[in-house]
Amino acid sequence: MKSVPAVLLWSWLALVAVLVSVIFILVMRLLLAHEGRRVALSLGIGLGVLAVGLGIFILTYLEPVDSFLEDFLNWDTFLITWKYIVRGVVITIELAVVSEIFILILGLVIALTRISRIKTFRTIAAIYIDVIRGMPLLVQIFIVYFGLGYLGLNLSQFTAGVLALTICYAAYEAEIFRAGIESIHKGQMEAARSLGMGYFKAMRYVVLPQAVRNVIPPLSNEFIALLKDTALVATIGLAEVFFRGKEMMGKYANVTPLIISAICYLIITIPLMRLVQYMTTRLSLKD
Repeated sequence: MKSVPAVLLWSWLALVAVLVSVIFILVMRLLLAHEGRRVALSLGIGLGVLAVGLGIFILTYLEPVDSFLEDFLNWDTFLITWKYIVRGVVITIELAVVSEIFILILGLVIALTRISRIKTFRTIAAIYIDVIRGMPLLVQIFIVYFGLGYLGLNLSQFTAGVLALTICYAAYEAEIFRAGIESIHKGQMEAARSLGMGYFKAMRYVVLPQAVRNVIPPLSNEFIALLKDTALVATIGLAEVFFRGKEMMGKYANVTPLIISAICYLIITIPLMRLVQYMTTRLSLKD
């Protein structure tokens, strides 16, 4: 264990003394007011705070913990690199949003092809879904960026990233759309057809609105997964959040920039997850 500086030790003791005084005053006031349950609660919270603070204080001065903090949570590295990394958030969000627009369109087209009455179309859609879902996204990114380059189609990193993500995630979202469409009772389609609607008109005005409502939660979860998978596009040099974090990690020989990247992803994904949960609850209440 490292030696503790005297200033830090006295500061810690002063903080403990203040906390104990506050707890003592609070407990005495509650005792005078005959509120036993609140006394127990206050004592529990106060002792918990002291225990956690003491634990952190001791752990901070153990050599392994100190090394970990130096390499993973270095404040100086954080101050130098965070602005550069945060600028990549815009690129990450743009990549995810633009890709998602094309994914929804292509996914719906593939889903409609998958449930087509023409066997050839169904077979082509099934092969596409099976092949794409069976291949790692990283391989697809390399094929799109480097493979198309061999054919004379030199795409920018951003365009190649959008194309690869669209090809990959459209296969997954096509299955979600298909499940949503098949969850609508066949009687709905038959009733629309009996009113004189054609197949596509009945699909557009009767089946799809209900199916889309059913698949909003899983599609939202797919978008969160897509947002995280945009980090894979860093392998072809797109300067999004993960790429910038990795770049700064190499420059300063410290892992703190990657922790900043992780925090950026969490700031985006956690509100999205709560939003999906809220939407799922609202939709289930309406049912």
